[in-house]
Amino acid sequence: MERSANVLAAAVAALVPSGILAGALSYGRVNVVPTFDAVPLDVHLTFRVALFEANGVVMPVLMGIGFAGAVWLAVAARGRLRVAAASAAVLTAVTAAVTRFGNVPVNDEVRAWLATGPAPDYLERLRYWGVLNDVRLATAVAAFVVLVVAVASVRAPRPVPTA
Repeated sequence: MERSANVLAAAVAALVPSGILAGALSYGRVNVVPTFDAVPLDVHLTFRVALFEANGVVMPVLMGIGFAGAVWLAVAARGRLRVAAASAAVLTAVTAAVTRFGNVPVNDEVRAWLATGPAPDYLERLRYWGVLNDVRLATAVAAFVVLVVAVASVRAPRPVPTA
């Protein structure tokens, strides 16, 4: 029973942050990004930079907890659930890598634009950020879906018949 309780706890630790991450990135894509296009550029850039400040703390922590939870589940589980959890951990790591090495450098450029004005190629840079955002959204949602399907398909252990 300890192993089952460990797997259950690991499943919760993997699913909750993974779902929150997928939801947060989905919300951003569906609601925040279109709002950027609906306001004047100075408002857009000011709001985007303010959003970076909040997300710069929350999102890496959420990605780290999601990754750790998926790794815990991969270690605690067996069979298909282990493979699924390991896959979710890889997908979450890709989400974090795209964020850190793709989105964050563009965010730094945007932050500088507040002081200097937008670069001549700012629309191209914002489109590039959007592509990276879509990639990390896809990997985060995929990690969550993999975990949900895997956990939902696990059967309870059969009781050992006694004579």
